[in-house]
Amino acid sequence: MQKGILLLKDGTVFKGIIHGKPHHSIGEVVFNTSMTGYQEILTDPSYAGQILTMTYPLIGNYGINHFDYESHGSVVKGFVVREMCSYPSNFRCDKTLDQFLEENNIVAIEGIDTRALTKILREKGSLNGAIIVGEPTESEIASYLKEIDEYTIKEPVYEVTVGEKETHVCDNTKCRVALYDFGFKRNILRSLVRRGCEVTVYPASTSAEEIIKTCPDGIMLSNGPGDPKDCKDIIENIKKLFQSGIPMFGICLGHQLTALAMGGDTAKLKYGHRGTNHPVKDLKHDRTYITSQNHGYAVLADSISPEIGEVSHININDDTVEGVRYNNGVFTVQFHPEASSGAMDTGYLFDDFVSLMVEKKGRSKKDAEE
Repeated sequence: MQKGILLLKDGTVFKGIIHGKPHHSIGEVVFNTSMTGYQEILTDPSYAGQILTMTYPLIGNYGINHFDYESHGSVVKGFVVREMCSYPSNFRCDKTLDQFLEENNIVAIEGIDTRALTKILREKGSLNGAIIVGEPTESEIASYLKEIDEYTIKEPVYEVTVGEKETHVCDNTKCRVALYDFGFKRNILRSLVRRGCEVTVYPASTSAEEIIKTCPDGIMLSNGPGDPKDCKDIIENIKKLFQSGIPMFGICLGHQLTALAMGGDTAKLKYGHRGTNHPVKDLKHDRTYITSQNHGYAVLADSISPEIGEVSHININDDTVEGVRYNNGVFTVQFHPEASSGAMDTGYLFDDFVSLMVEKKGRSKKDAEE
């Protein structure tokens, strides 16, 4: 067993045991409160540039399987757990969590007091940090602290987006959807295909003109990592997509980018929302749902004026904006209706999107016949 440390930007040191692929790694340290679903969480592209801490004390007990990937692998900078199970037990298990981490070149550290770490992150906000193999000297720690302080997450969307467009067909196609990929989770794709949508996934660098000329019935703006304000070119493309009149649905980063494109504003949260038990109220239906979330930024409520649209969902814990319905027919949510992992209570939003596309197709057909 190799010893190692987790070093935070404020100088706090946690000692532990190294797992996965041993190497030094720097990232933004964040925490997720989910009790299950670590495979889906690890393979969510929205964690690019981050060292992920799981607050639940035992992780890896059902191993890793080939069914529950949300992307081709993992892009986290590191993984922090209290206890990692070395002997998983589940009929779908293909490999251990440790094997998965090693295959994906991810360093992990076990034996950390994740409760104490989470309290620090809640009080001080998300902090940069590093997982360091071995027992560094004071001078080495000082050198690492300088690197940690200078670390920034640069253009993560272009790191995780697909390299070229790809099409996924289904039986009895109702609609054709353009999925604008900023780091999409596979269950967004599955949720659309299951409802009769043929989905073409487009890289984040794709121009609005290229998407519009294919005449999709709807456009999905996916989740993804990083600060939405860094995605200036994408925001300009979304503005052009609005002009097409094509129904649009945004999730997570897609929600934030839409707000910026419409003239709204976003800000970084102190420590973000990451977990599978966040209560969100649908204001139209006057009903609260349990949702899956993973984001560090939020749309500012006072930036959504009546001229733009109206807030449709709010977070029960802190009243942050969780959804917006715009006057041009576009609607977006901050949480993950596709879940994976987490509650699937809000899958009805995909039904709403499909209904919107079918209704628009029906009107277009009627206008053409007349």
